[in-house]
Amino acid sequence: MVQKKKMLLLILLALLTSASAAQIEPVVQWTQVFGGGIYEFGRDVQQTTDGGYIVVGDTDSFGEGNFDVWLIKTDSEGDTLWAKTYGGTGEDRGFSVDQTTDGGYIIAGYTSSYGAGGLDIWLIRTDSAGDLLWTKTFGGLAWDWATSVQQTSDGGYILTGMTDTSGTGDWDVCLVKTDANGESEWVRLFGADNGDNGMSVQQTSDGGYIVLADTYSYGAGSSDFWLIKTSSTGASLWTKTFGGSGCERSHSVRETVDGGYILAGDTKSYGAGDYDIWLIKTDGDGEGVWTKTFGGIDEDCGCSVRQTGDGGYVVAGYTESFGAGNFDVWLIRTDDTGDTVWSKTIGGENLDQGRSIDLTTDGGFIVAGSTYDYFAGEYNIYLIKLGPETSISQPQPGTIPELSNIHISPNPFSLAAEIAYSVPAGADGALSLSIYNTSGRIVTTLVDQQTEAGSYSIIWDGTDGEGHRVCPGVYFCRIEGSSFNYTARVIRMNL
Repeated sequence: MVQKKKMLLLILLALLTSASAAQIEPVVQWTQVFGGGIYEFGRDVQQTTDGGYIVVGDTDSFGEGNFDVWLIKTDSEGDTLWAKTYGGTGEDRGFSVDQTTDGGYIIAGYTSSYGAGGLDIWLIRTDSAGDLLWTKTFGGLAWDWATSVQQTSDGGYILTGMTDTSGTGDWDVCLVKTDANGESEWVRLFGADNGDNGMSVQQTSDGGYIVLADTYSYGAGSSDFWLIKTSSTGASLWTKTFGGSGCERSHSVRETVDGGYILAGDTKSYGAGDYDIWLIKTDGDGEGVWTKTFGGIDEDCGCSVRQTGDGGYVVAGYTESFGAGNFDVWLIRTDDTGDTVWSKTIGGENLDQGRSIDLTTDGGFIVAGSTYDYFAGEYNIYLIKLGPETSISQPQPGTIPELSNIHISPNPFSLAAEIAYSVPAGADGALSLSIYNTSGRIVTTLVDQQTEAGSYSIIWDGTDGEGHRVCPGVYFCRIEGSSFNYTARVIRMNL
C-alpha cells in the first residue's frame, strides 16, 4: 500500500511538471484545544520570538466574571507554558495581541468591569510571563471598544475600534495613539450619521496608519469596507469605500511590500452565495487593483490575511459551503494576483472557525479560532499548526494534460464534470475510478466494480465521499484496471 501511494504521488508530480512553480497545501502538524467546559473564544495569535505562540481571547470558564480576557502562552508544539486571565465581575474580552520589543505583550479589547461606564476600551500591558504591568481604559458612559492594537516604532501603541460615547453618529471609528505607558497622546474619530466601526489597524512604512473599518455612513450599500489612511498624527489623508448594494463586513488589513494594501472580509454583494470571502488589493493611494471572492452558496467569512514571502497571500476564516461540518476553518492561499494556489478546510462535524493567522519561521502557518462541541455544549479555543508548503511545478494555464483514454468536460468546472473513459480490449476485470487531492489522498471513489472493455462516463459533482462539496483547487482523476491505469488533472473553480 505504501509503495502504491509513492507511485501515485510520482505520477501526480509528473503530471504537474513544467516551468512554473506552485505550492502544495501544507499538512496539519498538530492541533490544540483550550477550554474549561463553558465558552472560550480564540481571537488572535502570533508567533513569539522564542518560537512559541501567544493567543488571546476570552473565557467564561476561568477568571472573575461573566467573561474575562484570556492570554495563553505555548511552546512550539502548542503545549501550554502559562495562561492568565484579566477582568472583574463584569464582561471583559480580548480581541488583539502584539508581542512588544521587550518580550512582553499588549492586548486590546473591552471591559465592563472597569472604566467610566457601559463598555470601555481596555488596553492591557504585561511582561513576558503575562503578569500585569499596567492597564488603561478609554471611553465614556456608553459603549467603546477596541478590536486591534499594534506597538508603534516609537515604543507606544496604536489601537482602533469604535466609540458610542462621542462623535457624530450612532458610533464612530476610534483611533487612539498612546505612549509606551499607555497614556493617550491623541484620539481621532471618523464617521458620520450612521454607524462606523474600526476593525484593523497597522502602522505604515511612512510612519502613518492604515485603518480598515465597517461603515454604514458612506459607500454604496448597507455596510461597506472603509479604508482610512492617516498621517503620523492621525490626520486623514484619504479614505476609500468598497462595496455593493448588499452588506460587506471588513476584518483585516495589511500593508504590502509594494506599498499598497491587502484587505480581507466578506461580502453579500458579490460572489456565489450568502456571504463570500472578499479579498481586495489596492495601490498605495487606496485605488483598487483587483478583487476576488471565494465561497459557495452558504456563509463563508474571511477574518485574517497575511502576505507571504513570494508576494502572494494567505487568508484564514471559516466556511459553511465546504468541509465536513456546519462551519469549518478555511484557509485560502493565493498568488500575487489573488488567484487560488490552494485551499484547505479543517474541522469536524460541528462548528470550527479560524479567526487569525500568522506566518511561522519554518515556512508554515499558525491559526487560532474556536471549535464547538455540540454534545458537551461548549466552545473551546482552537490552535492549529500547519507545516511549510511544498514547491512543485505545474503546467501553464490552458495546458491541462488530457489523456486520450480520459476526457473530462468541462475542465476546469464549477458545479459538475463528466469523466469519459475507455477500457481497452482484453482488460476486462476490476476497475476503480477515484479522485485524489494533491497530497495523494483519496477524496472520493466514483467507480469500484467489474468492468468489460468499452467506453464509459460518470459525473463528478465536486463532492467528497461524505457528500461535502470540496474546496476549489487542483484534483486528480485516477483510473486503475486489471492491466492499465490512467491519471488526469481536474480543476474545481469557485461557483
